[in-house]
Amino acid sequence: MPTETSLIRDLVLPLLDTDLPPIVQLGHPALRQPALPCDGQLDDGELTALISLMRRVMHAAPGVGLAAPQLGIPLQVAVLEDTFEDPDLTDLRERLPLPFFTIINPAYEPAAPETVEFYEGCLSFNGYQGVVPRHRSVSLRYTDTGGVPVEQTFHGWQARIVQHETDHLAGTVYVDKVLTRSLCSNTEYLRRWASPSIDEARRGLGF
Repeated sequence: MPTETSLIRDLVLPLLDTDLPPIVQLGHPALRQPALPCDGQLDDGELTALISLMRRVMHAAPGVGLAAPQLGIPLQVAVLEDTFEDPDLTDLRERLPLPFFTIINPAYEPAAPETVEFYEGCLSFNGYQGVVPRHRSVSLRYTDTGGVPVEQTFHGWQARIVQHETDHLAGTVYVDKVLTRSLCSNTEYLRRWASPSIDEARRGLGF
């Protein structure tokens, strides 16, 4: 019977020979099962190569995060990076650049009671956006690529990215938390609702 290690390696090693593997879409079972803790299934070189591949796929998409299940790999690894800068979004959405980093076996909890609602999308539900309530600040515990345990607090849009990607590793996709009436295609979002505030969308779509 295949071991957990062999199952993960059988999924990962063929991907490492590809340039840009496709991002799996909603309906793929890897998006709906809790990912396995990353605990030695890959050696250091293989894990480094997987993280490098995930970063390339994230940049090419483009996106601000990518979890291993989005490549069909049920392993608790995600990469995050946000280089977007816009004064309007910084002021209202508290969106500041997030330097590239990798989270392994992460878990978060609220760092403050406030929640905020904004549109977000997902590379595994391509072509749509929806408003998702998220904790405004979270405390994230994870292991870095050097095997060092880290605890770090994130705020604003950075906290949203952290929650979105960590949720993927638990089998949760943003549509599980979305305000359903806010869902729209990217085309309609860009045409009508892409202002920094969701107030106009709230009035127009009734959520």
